[in-house]
Amino acid sequence: MDIEMSTDLNSQVYQDALAIRTAVFVKEQHVAPEREVDADEAKATYFVAYDNGLAVATARLLPEDYGYHVQRVAVAAPYRHHGVGKLLLEHLADFAEAHGARELRLGAQVHALGFYKALGYELTARPEFLDAGIRHREMRLVFA
Repeated sequence: MDIEMSTDLNSQVYQDALAIRTAVFVKEQHVAPEREVDADEAKATYFVAYDNGLAVATARLLPEDYGYHVQRVAVAAPYRHHGVGKLLLEHLADFAEAHGARELRLGAQVHALGFYKALGYELTARPEFLDAGIRHREMRLVFA
């Protein structure tokens, strides 16, 4: 498994990230396409996991004063429950810590809370919220 990153919206990495996001969020979860691609696209760093050249998972990081906000975490359906998401999130944490982040934060879909907890993320005090009509909780991973 290879993980590539880019901040270039004309890059293949970004195009692959969009393809995965469209498949997962727009087609599977029925998020409106105009909501999925947002005003933060040009501010983010995109990560895509590749299995023998095939894009299979993605996430993006937005810089914040505390470190980074993890967003748009998506794994292609055939690759779920095979450790790809874990590998990608560990890569993001390593990147963030190497770039001086104190912590990572994310809005986790409620069904995925266990996945993030297993990676060391903890719930914050923020109550459950809806994003694109999907229940979420804020979580954070603090670096020692």
